[in-house]
Amino acid sequence: MKRWVGHNRYIVRPGPWRPKVVALKGIVLYDTGYGNTQQIAEAIADALKERGHEVGLHHIRDAGKIGPADYDFVVIGSPTKMGTMSFAMRRFLGKFKGEGWKGKPFFAFDTELVDNIEKGEASAGEKIQKELEERGMKPLVTVLKVGVAGMKGPLVSGAVEMAKEHALDFASSLG
Repeated sequence: MKRWVGHNRYIVRPGPWRPKVVALKGIVLYDTGYGNTQQIAEAIADALKERGHEVGLHHIRDAGKIGPADYDFVVIGSPTKMGTMSFAMRRFLGKFKGEGWKGKPFFAFDTELVDNIEKGEASAGEKIQKELEERGMKPLVTVLKVGVAGMKGPLVSGAVEMAKEHALDFASSLG
């Protein structure tokens, strides 16, 4: 049922036929060398916000202290360098310790050379997922691997859209 509240404005009253959307609070964390991983992190955060979730977006150097009580979910990504995550990301993952993180939903992503993706080589996202799973966190979707055309980029065509779609799949998995 609609109620008129002013010039061309209505408030829609909730009804039993509309599912209640519960907004969750999450954080998208990333490291980046040339800005490609940041672009993907921004796309993911935007897609999650479109689903109604409250989402913080931070480069890991600016993330400060994070605690499990502060967030319902985590998304974390890094560029792939020599088959693994950046050194800064490896150090940062040490913050995900303790019982509070166990069972916390997450997904990992990375940016890497298209050739590496096609060859099935190891990636930062896979290593991030493995480390967080070992700490008891729960991945809800597969690792998102985003291709870059060269060492410094740019992202391959359609990469931002692919990241948004993956984030929407994650949001759906949150329940």
